Order: sequence, then structure tokens, then C-alpha cells
Amino acid sequence: MAKEKQVIELPDFVTVRELAELMGASPIDVMKQLINNGIMASINQQIDFDTAAIVVEEMGFAAQSRAPEVKEVDTSALPAWRHLYDDQAPEVLRRRPPVVAILGHVDHGKTSLLDVIRKSHVQEGEAGGITQHIGAYQVDHHGQRITFLDTPGHTAFTAMRARGAQGADIAVLVVAADDGVMPTTREAVSHARAAHVPIVVALNKIDRPNANPQRVKQELAEIGLVSDEWDGDTLVVPVSAKEGTGLEDLLEAIVLIADGMEIVANPDAPAAGTVLEGRVDRGRGAVATLLVQNGTLKQGDVVVAGASYGRIRAMFDENGNRITRAEPSRPVSVTGLDSAPQPGDAFEVSESDRDARALAAERRSEHEVAARRGPQTLTLDEIFAQYQAGNAKELNLIVKVDVQGSLEPVVHSLEELGDTALGVRVLHADVGNISENDVMLASASGAIVLGFNVRVDTAAQVMADSNGVDIRLYSVIYKLIEDVELALKGMLEPVYEDAVIGVAEVRAVFKVPRAGRIAGCFIREGEARRNAQARVKRHGEIIYQGGNVSSLKRFEEDVRDVRAGFECGVGLSGFDAFETGDFIEFTVRQRVN
Repeated sequence: MAKEKQVIELPDFVTVRELAELMGASPIDVMKQLINNGIMASINQQIDFDTAAIVVEEMGFAAQSRAPEVKEVDTSALPAWRHLYDDQAPEVLRRRPPVVAILGHVDHGKTSLLDVIRKSHVQEGEAGGITQHIGAYQVDHHGQRITFLDTPGHTAFTAMRARGAQGADIAVLVVAADDGVMPTTREAVSHARAAHVPIVVALNKIDRPNANPQRVKQELAEIGLVSDEWDGDTLVVPVSAKEGTGLEDLLEAIVLIADGMEIVANPDAPAAGTVLEGRVDRGRGAVATLLVQNGTLKQGDVVVAGASYGRIRAMFDENGNRITRAEPSRPVSVTGLDSAPQPGDAFEVSESDRDARALAAERRSEHEVAARRGPQTLTLDEIFAQYQAGNAKELNLIVKVDVQGSLEPVVHSLEELGDTALGVRVLHADVGNISENDVMLASASGAIVLGFNVRVDTAAQVMADSNGVDIRLYSVIYKLIEDVELALKGMLEPVYEDAVIGVAEVRAVFKVPRAGRIAGCFIREGEARRNAQARVKRHGEIIYQGGNVSSLKRFEEDVRDVRAGFECGVGLSGFDAFETGDFIEFTVRQRVN
């Protein structure tokens, strides 16, 4: 009786490495089988189900298609605008035009594409061909309106999300057919996925003689965007902004995606939405570009936008025409606010001037308190407490490593750590130092940045400090994985270290009755602080540490701190054997993660 073959369940696409792991075989053996069938594939290259099934059968197994994984929809992960109508009855909701964000590499033709679509010339007069401001435009495609957000790249798209805004329903990723997937392309994909919006790929510049659409489609497949032509679920549309070809197909693709989504609003509700842009015009005062996401905005409405408020005096469409009302998904420029709101601020219609003024004043007060308190950082050791409090269902991570060979094992190991209760989601993983874009994505998504054998760019560290983003650096992979595993179990303890806040030079020693010997000091750096910890150095060696600053005086007066450039008297608990020339370092205990 023939022995029954072991069944291997295969997804639609699988890398050579993953296929080898499913069979418990060596990747080299899998690659040999592929070569025997005339296919040259690297260890990280994806192959389709049919090809993988041939290899599986030839290696003595039975191949079976893996049933698609059905996941429960997490409503907390849905775009923020959906919560604008949570309390609306289903019968009052109507379909609205989709809002589309254009993302992609800086010179792959985002603005040129929009320019052709809306038959205008945004590019003229813009420095270096780079979009300078966030704009919004509406076009008509066979009676179906589509709103485009013209963003200067995925950083602006994510900056809005960092302020709580979610303007886009669909992301169009522009990729040049002659250039292919760039690092910024991969970043844009990660930002769109973090925003939970579907992606349509516009394969631009197909008119160029060196265009290679098939190669670019392979590169897209390697980052998880498998073309529908290859039985994937990503619409990849060849276009040429220069020649104006393929644009109808692109608009059709957007409409097709939108038809499968629940893009609705209640046009009869008081208007609410997002601020796209705010500025002060010399002749008109504060001018705000608003995207209406629910309800209908009317001239004369009293609006609160972030900490700004006012009665709308005038409204203009994207062509500068004066209008009196704006329905859902309509971008509109308005005047009448007392100050320019920030991009990403939410706006809403208020019942009266008094209510609007009170709400704006309350928000200003909240902003001031938040500014004094500083950014609230979600750290790795706090994630379990957040989960227990019901504030977290998954741990969002951004991973940066030094070399490509480290990327896959680190990401694979991290993704295996989560469970159904508290999962791990790697939003973005790439090679290179931690950049401002990584921090921006982390800030918008409540993610933690993990670095393996990489550095943090100076600008990224400044942004992380100001936005409360936790960055962890590691030089050993198992320590990185272990820390995340412990965090998921609530067992990771925070790490503290002594931070030097000031250095004093002992220039004289005084004997004081009942107080012992006091050091007369000159503060060289930072500040001396009463009740701080202190250590004493002599000839570069630490001769005492661990005691508190028991007394701190200037001219016989007790003080709480003394800054650099001033003299003072210092007394330490447990030590008074000072000598001229000693240095006292003042330290405080600070958490480093």
C-alpha cells in the first residue's frame, strides 16, 4: 500500500525561503528543483502557486491551496472619518465621492499626473517641480466625482494622520516604469497601509524607451503589491502623464475600488471634516482649506477648526469660484476664522458664536497644558498595561536594520511573537539609519521604532523627542526579540541610568560648625541642584558616589539650584573630605527606555 503523501498548504504567492520552511527542506534543494524546471529564482524571490506546487510534488509532497485567512475587522483601525457618522441612522447615509491621495517617489510624476487629470497647470511656478502646498481638487469622470488630495509626498499624508486626521479613502501610488520601486516608494506603501487605505498603482512614464513594466511589477510583488494580471489584488494601471494615455483606465480603477467600499456620509448633518491648509492672507485674513467629510457646509455657518473659530464669510471652490455650500468630499477654501488653523485639525459646525468661542478657548488651554507637560511617549515596556486598559490591541513596530540579510529574520521573528489577543504588526521594515520619515510614521501610528546595528539621524532624534516616539537600538538580534516578547507579556522592566546635569569645580574648602566641611565651588557645566545625587572625582577617578546634595548655598542663602558660571557652597551627605581641584558631578535618575 502506497504511503500517503504529506499535504503542504500553499498561499497564492510564496518566497523560496518560505516554501523550503513549509517542507522542512533546504532552500538550496528548492532552488535546484526550480532550475530543473527552467526557473532561476533567488532565496527571497516570490513564486506563484502553480510553480510552487510543481516543486512540492517533485519533492514528494502533495500541494493544496491554502484557504484565505478570515480576520475579524477591527473597527479601531478603520479610517478616522468613519467615526464621524457612527451615531447616524443607516437610512440617512448617502454615497459620497471618494477622496484620493497621490503618493510616490519625488520625481516619478505625481504632480504631472494630477495636472493632466484636472486639465490645469499646477506645476508652473513651483520650485523644482515639487508640490509646495497641500491642495485638493475635484474632477468628474462619467458623472462620478473624485476628489484628489495633492500632497507633497507621503510625509504630508502622514503628518495629517499624526494630528488625528484621515482625509483619504484610496491611495494612488505613482511608480515610474523606467525607475521602479525606490526606498521612498516602499515608505509610501507602509504609510498607506498604516492608514488602512487600499492602494492603486499608477505605472507612469510607460512612453519612455527604457520603460520595463514587467520588472517593476516584479518589484511591486516583492513588497506585497501583486498585480491583478498576476492573480493578485492590486490594480496596476500603465499610464503616461506626458502623453495623456491610460488616464481613463486609472480613473476607472479608482471608481471600481470605491464601488467596493462603504464611502458614505449624511449630507443633511451639520458639517464636519478636516483642515487641509491654513494661512494668513494680507487682504483676506485667515484662509483655511477644508475637506467636508460629513454634512453640508454653508456660507454663514459658525465653525470651530482646531483652536480657531469664526463665521464663514465667503467660500470658494478649487477654481476660485465663489460658492455658498459644500457637500461631503468637497474641498473648499473659506474666510472668516479668527486665526489660521493647522493642517490636520478637525473642524465642525457650532450652534452659536458663544459656543464656538468657548470650545476654541478650551482647546487653546488644552494645547498650552499639553505643551508644558511635553509629549506623552508610548514605550515598549508600557504596551502590556495599555492592552490591559483596553487602549491597545496590537503592537505597531517600525524596524530598521543595517543589511538586507538581517531584515527578513528580524521581521519574521517579530511577527511570530503576537497572538490573537495582542498582536504584532510591522508597519515598515527597511535597511538604513532611522530617519525623520520613520519617526513621522511612528508618531502617526502609535508605533515604536526598533533599530538593529543602525544609528538615529540627528533630525530624527529631535523629532522623536518632540513627538514622544520611543526608539530602541540593539546590536544583538536575540535581545531585540526578547525585549518585544517580554513587553507583550508585561514583563519588560524599564531601564534607568544616572544622567549628569551639572559639573562643579572645588576651588576652596570651608569648615562650618555642625555642618562639617563644605566645598566652595564654581559651576563649570549645567547646573547644581539640591537633592540631586552627586559623585566626586579626583584626578579623573571617582572617589565617592551615591550621596545626596544636602546643602546648596549662595552667599549664606539656601537655594534650589545654581547654574553654570556662578559660585556656590555644596554639602554632601556622607562625604566631606573635599580637596581643592576635585570635581563634583550632579546626577539625576532618568529612564532610558
